[in-house]
Amino acid sequence: MSIHETMTMTTRPVPAVSSREQLVLLLLKLRTFIALFLIVGFFTAMVPDFLAPGSLVIMIKHIAINAFLALGITFVIITAGIDLSIGATLGLCGMIAGWLITKGIVLPMFGIAIFPSVWVIVPLVLVIGALIGAINGWIITRYNVAPFICTLGTMYVLRGAAMLTSGGETFPGLAGNPQLGNTGFDEIGAGTLLGIPWAIWIMVLLAIAIVYVARNLPFGRHVYAIGDNERAAELSGVKVKQVKIWVYTLSGLCAAIAGIVVSAQLLASHPANGTAFEMNAIAAVVLGGTSLAGGRGTILGTLIGAFVIGFLADGLVMMGVSEFWQMVIKGVVIIIAVIIDQMQNRMQQKVAVVAQKVAMEGGKQG
Repeated sequence: MSIHETMTMTTRPVPAVSSREQLVLLLLKLRTFIALFLIVGFFTAMVPDFLAPGSLVIMIKHIAINAFLALGITFVIITAGIDLSIGATLGLCGMIAGWLITKGIVLPMFGIAIFPSVWVIVPLVLVIGALIGAINGWIITRYNVAPFICTLGTMYVLRGAAMLTSGGETFPGLAGNPQLGNTGFDEIGAGTLLGIPWAIWIMVLLAIAIVYVARNLPFGRHVYAIGDNERAAELSGVKVKQVKIWVYTLSGLCAAIAGIVVSAQLLASHPANGTAFEMNAIAAVVLGGTSLAGGRGTILGTLIGAFVIGFLADGLVMMGVSEFWQMVIKGVVIIIAVIIDQMQNRMQQKVAVVAQKVAMEGGKQG
């Protein structure tokens, strides 16, 4: 081979990503912000007082419920998993809280019923939610069950258990009884701090805590490593099974928080609470830029995705759109979000391949 041929091979131009493709990739990454801006702009123009302080606070209270679930499931999806049981966990945890407030803990052998205070009920329900998530994670990792199948089965189990707690009926009047010392539950749903409802404060604090974990703790890095390449993460020393169990535990804990807040806002617990909420949460996560294939996603993106879903839902209600059309529109949004996610994956893979080729060619020339 001649020197000229060798030089021609080493200096062969490497296919680059065009400016148009780079712009498209940037827009895909910013899709959540763009969607939020368009939705707010549209409903502001169509609905009087859409952004009035009173309306805004009510909408953000609604958004907080979806945000609890979405924040909890983000790590699950980053590990390339899924949790379809969060809506049912919400419902069951709400029913357990309602049961403890209205029925108490019955001790037949003594012929008495103990009515725990709210300070006991709330931590207990949170532990139950976390335990449900841990069981999901244990089944998935111990028996190598697909997360979709495992959490689908758990969803039915939990929904049935919620029905069994009351025979399918509602636990009303969750304000408690002063004589029993179990009042204060309604404060979680209706109380405010500095004029801002507790649900919003909880959402902000939860988001900050999870962002801190994702950015500053080894656990957060391990979650992303598992989603990117589980086998490589395991070989590098990451305890994959333990991390996955903790991820699902967090998902269950966040669902329990949502269950408590929903029941406190309604002052009633119903077994059907949380039905299909998992779909809104997954939509918020995917809209926020988290890849269903795992390895990519941000907590801030999830939070903004929850706002997009929330503003869309409440805006349609304020416009008087039929509930049936609302379901259609939400479904279309989820499909579009998944399509955009796949487009972003392909674009990023192309950029990565081009970057790798450039690096290889540079090494040869060096």
